[in-house]
Amino acid sequence: MDDQLIEKIKSGNDHAFRILVEKYRNLVFHTAYGVLRNEKDAEDAAQEVFLKIYTSLPQYEKQGFTTWVTRIAVNHAIDIKRKKTRRHEEMNVEYEEKSHAPPGESVELLVIQRERKRLIRKRLNELPDNYRDVVEGFYIKEQTYEELAEKLDVKLKTVEVRLYRARQWMKKHWKEDDFS
Repeated sequence: MDDQLIEKIKSGNDHAFRILVEKYRNLVFHTAYGVLRNEKDAEDAAQEVFLKIYTSLPQYEKQGFTTWVTRIAVNHAIDIKRKKTRRHEEMNVEYEEKSHAPPGESVELLVIQRERKRLIRKRLNELPDNYRDVVEGFYIKEQTYEELAEKLDVKLKTVEVRLYRARQWMKKHWKEDDFS
């Protein structure tokens, strides 16, 4: 039945899409809610998921529609959760920066410093995962090699090698002008 419905939707039948939404709305909502743990966010996510489903239907290859829908819902909910976490972290950083500003600092200097920190955080996300952990730990959180090795559950030499390779990666992919 889903295959017939999908074919009708692909040929422009809006009523068929409404039927599909009705059939899968609880599944999509509960899937999103399972990740987000917030009813309002799950409702918003469900609406966005159905838009994604509608626009992605041409790529659907009859590999199990329920599984396909669930995967889209889970991935979208995870994306939302990551964005919320990032926004929350950025707000905390801005709050900390404002509340710990040295007396007499100019507003312009604070804005420049905040922008530079934002850029560095953004650029850190470009690093391969195994490098990002050590760079962030060593340079930003100021952890020792020993602390990083323990936290990452690797040997001390592995931390040294990853930091070395991360520096090489940054030299190759980033220009110094990017940070000035």
